Amino acid sequence: MAEAQFVILGLGAEVFAVPVELVREILDYQQPFALPEGPSYLLGLTDVRGRATPTLDLRLKLGLPAAAPTPSTRILVLDVPVDGRMLSLGFVADRVVEVISFAADQIEPAPDIGVPWRSDYIQGVVRRDTGFVVLFDLARLLTSQEAAALPIERAA
Repeated sequence: MAEAQFVILGLGAEVFAVPVELVREILDYQQPFALPEGPSYLLGLTDVRGRATPTLDLRLKLGLPAAAPTPSTRILVLDVPVDGRMLSLGFVADRVVEVISFAADQIEPAPDIGVPWRSDYIQGVVRRDTGFVVLFDLARLLTSQEAAALPIERAA
C-alpha cells in the first residue's frame, strides 16, 4: 500500500497538509517586505537564502479572517507546480504541527460542500481522531493569472 508524507499545518482551528516533497524549508516568521498594489493575500517578499520569495497569507488566500503573527507562526517555503514549472513561494501558516504519513486508502475525495473555502483547492481529506486534515492541491491553489502576477524571479 502506497504511503505519502505530509507536513501538517494549522490555520486557526483548521488543519491542512502539504506534500513533504514540495516543502523546501520551514522558517520562523519574519515580516515580508511589502509590495504596493498586490493582491491582499500577497504579504510581500521574504529573503530566502538570498532569493526574493513571494510570500502569501494562506488565511487570506482561503478567505479566512486575518490573524496577527504569533511565536508559532511559520513561513513554509514550497515549490509549487504552476503551468508546467515550479515556483518557489512562501506560505504563512499559524503553526506547523507535524510530519506524518498517510496511506492512499486513508485519503477521501474532497467534499463538494460544507467547507468554508473553495473545494477546488482540495486534493482530499483524511479523517483523524481529532477531526479532518485537508490536503491541499497546491497546483490549483493559484490560478495561472495569479501566478503570472506574482513578483517571481524568472530563470534565465
